[in-house]
Amino acid sequence: MAHFEKELEKEELYRGSIFTLTAHRVRLEDGGESRRDVVNHHGGSCVAALDGEGRILLVRQYRFAAGRELLELPAGKLEPGEDPMAAAARELAEETGRTADHLTKLTEIIPTPAYCTERIYVYEAHGLSAPGGQHLDRDEFLDVVPVPLEEAVRMVLAGELPDAKTQTGVLLMAAKRGIFPQIEG
Repeated sequence: MAHFEKELEKEELYRGSIFTLTAHRVRLEDGGESRRDVVNHHGGSCVAALDGEGRILLVRQYRFAAGRELLELPAGKLEPGEDPMAAAARELAEETGRTADHLTKLTEIIPTPAYCTERIYVYEAHGLSAPGGQHLDRDEFLDVVPVPLEEAVRMVLAGELPDAKTQTGVLLMAAKRGIFPQIEG
């Protein structure tokens, strides 16, 4: 039997520049009712790009909600109705100053399915251009950090890259290339 919940009522509690918050009254499969609070987000795209030296391009930036600098794949939020692949190409160019001959979708992740609608589309970039100038947003400050793919895998496994989209992209890139490091413990 498939599990389900049926929405009975919806109320918008907050509307911001990045997400809205809604409260839902739902009917449960046993006939009971419950409340579900949902963060509604347009989603985002990120891109795992290897340069000609086998290094994955990460960006270092301060993340206010995390309270620290993080190394992440270049990424950005989708505008309503925007094509995820076009957004990945845009973010690669804006954040790293590079373009790609081809983008291939690796996967789609739902980072927090219990309370958020966000989906992140993860792409792999092929045929990178030489580095050019970044075109960052007014409130965006970041540095490009090329990391050998094997080192990035080690960093994921050591807990040094805690961002979920980055972990996913790094590990999928490594798996496609047959890179399987020894895991201790």
